[in-house]
Amino acid sequence: MDLNEIYFWTATISKWRHLLQDDLFKKVLIDSLTYLSSQKKIVVYAFVIMPNHIHIIWEMLEMNGKEKPYASFLKFTAHQIQENLIIHHPELLKEYKVKEETRHHRFWKRDSLAIKILSREMLEQKLEYCHNNPLQAHWNLALEPEGYYYSSAFDYANNMCRFSFLQHYWDRV
Repeated sequence: MDLNEIYFWTATISKWRHLLQDDLFKKVLIDSLTYLSSQKKIVVYAFVIMPNHIHIIWEMLEMNGKEKPYASFLKFTAHQIQENLIIHHPELLKEYKVKEETRHHRFWKRDSLAIKILSREMLEQKLEYCHNNPLQAHWNLALEPEGYYYSSAFDYANNMCRFSFLQHYWDRV
């Protein structure tokens, strides 16, 4: 992803497991977005955290040391998830074991999907997709987009920002 461009980005848990069903792990993701935003590394325009993936409409503003912010996000959240599983669910940790030179566990699938946003219309279409994702029959996480807490849908519907990292897209596009 290029800096100073807006992307629709999807990161998925390894083997499509429902690791993010646990609110504790959703909080890890929220905390990472909050930190990167507070450090002026990213701007998040929309998001939804699903049981096995996250969609974000965001912009990388600057490098986070030697890596792009999305890499920092993936690395930090994986580390936090691993630490929690070691302490609280060591049996679950085994499901993420891999034989790789650089790691023993993999929580995020490789090669997250990044789609560059080319227009306001495209951004709004991706925003609607994010916000309606929890309503899909196979998820059935809410009755309306605003009813799912781990999403920016409520914020857009009520012109609010419950999450400190969230910035409405109309402030940018």
